[in-house]
Amino acid sequence: MAEPVREELSALAAIFCGPHEWEVLSRSETDGTVFRIHTKAEGFTDADIPLELVFHLPVNYPSCLPGISVNSEQLTRAQCVTVKEKLLEQAESLLSEPMVHELVLWIQQNLRHILNQPETGSGNAECTFSTSTTVDDGLWITLLHLDHMRAKTKYVKTVEKWASDLRLTGRLMFMGKMILILLQGDRNNLKEYLILQKTSKVDVDSSGKKCKEKMISVLFETKVQTEHKRFLAFEVKEYSALDELQKEFEAAGLKKLFSEFVLALVK
Repeated sequence: MAEPVREELSALAAIFCGPHEWEVLSRSETDGTVFRIHTKAEGFTDADIPLELVFHLPVNYPSCLPGISVNSEQLTRAQCVTVKEKLLEQAESLLSEPMVHELVLWIQQNLRHILNQPETGSGNAECTFSTSTTVDDGLWITLLHLDHMRAKTKYVKTVEKWASDLRLTGRLMFMGKMILILLQGDRNNLKEYLILQKTSKVDVDSSGKKCKEKMISVLFETKVQTEHKRFLAFEVKEYSALDELQKEFEAAGLKKLFSEFVLALVK
């Protein structure tokens, strides 16, 4: 971790020192650092709106943008996505310098203006998607592997909701004990999905207590190529045999992906 980033994290921990204001979720020499900040910002009626901001600082940050996830019990998912997009726009003007504290201050000062914009809402979510798809390298695809699902019904509903909220298409695939999630969409939204997947209490442990997903791995990520099928929706599918799963990948133009990554899971 670069010294400026280490200093930034230390400063943030000192600034957000109240109960539950600051939490480091993960640190890795290869994946960077993920942390959560709980703060408040003025909303429509001068009342403070609680915000949960999750930042993922990649190893080459601040030369690249951080990953950002926004959640609030008082905002709709579409509004949270809009706030995230505005934060990313602001972050682009701060590249090459540590920026998290500035971004938090900026959203505290500007949340009310963002929410007052008439396009804020589900209609704007689609607009944001099409714009960022053009700007951020087009359509991307990623393949995730889950080790298990104990609370399957709740877990599946959560994954479906995240995919819908973030306008991601693809498949949640079950074959025996194998669980795969194939996602297609805007790269920033794929990054936010991963943040949600890793930081939310989406499953239960062996004692039935809610827990975060610790057994997820990213098998593959790439920009969608001309031979890849564009998925029109997100579907949950069960397969009784490996050849059925293989046909699904081949129909999507992902035969090589299946051979290199999926087959390795059954060997």
